[in-house]
Amino acid sequence: MSARLHLVRHGEVDNPERILYGRLPGYPLTERGRRMAAMAAESVDRRVARVYASPLVRAQESAEPWAQRAGLEVRTEHRIIEPTNAFEGRSLAAIRALRDPRMLRLVWNPFLPTWGEPYRAIAARVEAAMTDALDELAESGDEGDVVMVSHQAPIWITHRHLAGQRLWHDPRARRCALSSITTFERRGDRLVEVGYADPAASVDAIDLGAV
Repeated sequence: MSARLHLVRHGEVDNPERILYGRLPGYPLTERGRRMAAMAAESVDRRVARVYASPLVRAQESAEPWAQRAGLEVRTEHRIIEPTNAFEGRSLAAIRALRDPRMLRLVWNPFLPTWGEPYRAIAARVEAAMTDALDELAESGDEGDVVMVSHQAPIWITHRHLAGQRLWHDPRARRCALSSITTFERRGDRLVEVGYADPAASVDAIDLGAV
């Protein structure tokens, strides 16, 4: 059975101030978020041989159920972290309204985007992390899948990149729910998406603060 790589989004985040948290420290999971992370881990009926997570606390906490079920340690992978973003730390309401004139200069080119890390750079670093993880697994001789717990933007942008789609997009239309699982296989020298699942869809979660 070919190894698969699952890009998993973290669960619901404790963000009562409703800000774009980006790479800011803190912002752990809520109790619902922990339940969502457990639901995601329980939904995959395949052996897991490696568990990686972004260094941000919400990703580390969301990786714990996967690691516990597989009897593994969580490996920190910095290349699957949230993108940089100039709006980090601002309220979501202010960002949407663009009330601060200083924000206007940041949105002149949404195709790059001008307010944060270039889409191509995000896709390149995540794909490299995925490839390296699968290579390391193959070289080790261990059997099983790879799990990488990351964030909405890196997962969705990588999905578009590997599907050969344009990278600029409307963030409101992303198919990347909290605790969702986007699954890939390596076919020849390509990573190909083979599935998407939303195992925590039944949880009435609040999805705010994503880059």
